[in-house]
Amino acid sequence: MIRPGSFHRLLSVSLTLACLGLFAAATALRCADIPRPEHPEPQLERADWINLNGPWEFELDPGVSGEARGLQNAGAAFSKTINVPFCPESRLSGIANVDFMSSVWYRRTLEIPEAWQGRRVLLHFGAADYETKVWLDGEPVGDHRGGYTPFVFELTGKVKPGRGVLVVCCTDDLRAGVQPAGKQCPEYFSAGCSYTRTTGIWQTVWLEAVGRSYVKSFRVYPDLTAGAALFNASVVDPTPGLRLKAVVSAGGKKVGEAVVPAGQGAPFSVKIPKPRLWQISDPFLYDLELTLEQDGKVVDRVKSYFGMREVTVEGINVLLNGKKVFQRLVLDQGFYPEGIYTAPTDADLKRDIELSQAVGFNGARLHQKVFEPRFLYWADRLGYLCWGEFPNWGIDHASPATLERVLPEWLTELERDFNHPSIVMWTPFNETPRDTDPWLLRTVYLATKALDPTRPVHDVSGFRHVQTDIYSVHNYEGDPAKFAAFFEPFRAGGEPWRFDPEHDAPYAGQPYIVDEYGGIWWNPGQAGGPAWGYGGRPRSVEEYLQRYRGLTDALLDNPKMFGFCFTQLYDIEQEVNGIYTYERKPKFDSAVLRAINSRQAAYEK
Repeated sequence: MIRPGSFHRLLSVSLTLACLGLFAAATALRCADIPRPEHPEPQLERADWINLNGPWEFELDPGVSGEARGLQNAGAAFSKTINVPFCPESRLSGIANVDFMSSVWYRRTLEIPEAWQGRRVLLHFGAADYETKVWLDGEPVGDHRGGYTPFVFELTGKVKPGRGVLVVCCTDDLRAGVQPAGKQCPEYFSAGCSYTRTTGIWQTVWLEAVGRSYVKSFRVYPDLTAGAALFNASVVDPTPGLRLKAVVSAGGKKVGEAVVPAGQGAPFSVKIPKPRLWQISDPFLYDLELTLEQDGKVVDRVKSYFGMREVTVEGINVLLNGKKVFQRLVLDQGFYPEGIYTAPTDADLKRDIELSQAVGFNGARLHQKVFEPRFLYWADRLGYLCWGEFPNWGIDHASPATLERVLPEWLTELERDFNHPSIVMWTPFNETPRDTDPWLLRTVYLATKALDPTRPVHDVSGFRHVQTDIYSVHNYEGDPAKFAAFFEPFRAGGEPWRFDPEHDAPYAGQPYIVDEYGGIWWNPGQAGGPAWGYGGRPRSVEEYLQRYRGLTDALLDNPKMFGFCFTQLYDIEQEVNGIYTYERKPKFDSAVLRAINSRQAAYEK
């Protein structure tokens, strides 16, 4: 069966065959058959890796009895085929089952290249929802809990000569109230602002060959005052005499270098003459190569990049590289009609950012989902400000046991995304209820500050604050005059409007933002099906734009606000308050919206 979009790729392969011969054509065909073929982690990229996306055997396990029935064994019968990395609810997976799936199983063969003998072999999962177990040739490899962050298992010593059989089981029960689910709907039909669920593997799976010692991770701390980048690398099994070399380049030309003992665990710096800063108008990135060397031989090498930029809070200001930048944000929830949580192509990730910039936004709240690294890669490249968020909906915020589910996965998100210059804010929670355990919010805030002192931490977006570096509110009043009246006292020197003063921490002079507003319902011509949005529907495009301008002007004209976040970039299923349709088609004249969003804010004067 030729899956959507394959015809054009096959045509391209035929042309390659005519021009370059059989070998090149066969190589192109293999690449065309792999969905999402690009390297999934551009900040930690090695040359020796194998993409495991594509057809896997697949089996539903509604009774969660598969392990007892031996589905982990190589000879077990699987009845279906799924297209990884797309979740089984999606059309691109080839399964398209939108009912609840308590447990799903995957299987495929592995063949480790002969050249990888004597090296460590790592099996990576970008993300799989929610609890994952892995077997190789019937033997357990490892398990993981969490639906949004990466995990890795080492196959060294478990890989036998020839081919091996890899089996993966994912269990998922978002209705239990203990697992973070974000906007995945707990009911059978999507409703309101909850949408189709995602079960099992939904990001790239890949193999990687590394040395006996290797760079597990690193952090970069730009120091604009000193004109240097401070690095701290984590090296697995450093041996005596092992050295770590860091080379920083700009436009292919080396601009700085440092060589240090790999096992000392101390940070080191690389001087960067006249550093070119990462900023919205000029998102310049430095290339980075980290090499482990032993006795003059290369043991491990990774390629990465970073940006020289700082985010600081001073009074009511959030500063980028010491300057005030009004954050014109839009709510982006990372859903796709055919792939649900997974973008069909890497180009689709880039396009969402470009569509946002086309209507005058300079960033986004990445809402109730941990976006994949490739999205952040494009945000880094395109100069797009992002707020990293955790999908906290679906859990009992009043239960002390919730911390066990939230904190480990949240800290993994921080570790994964620490080096992305585009991320300028951390927001672990969104709209927590009144009975939320305040120690849950405070503990996560303090842990975030301890792990990442380089960015502001926003404890909860909207509703209830406990301890936070910025103060946010959500307000979906649709009448521009009434909307502006909420914030006029603050503009005039008084107290800011608070959503729930009785249950909220008092305002303490932090930077202030309305990080959800608008949500204007607009779906003319919709033929059947449910529809949902905020407030009454405008009767014409002119009325929509008048409302949009009035609401946005109220925020742009308030010098006490450092930004806004409009709901939302595109429709998602029944929620029809996007600037674009779910298929990313424009609803309005982009130039008109760009003029409204991008005019100078009072904060910038």
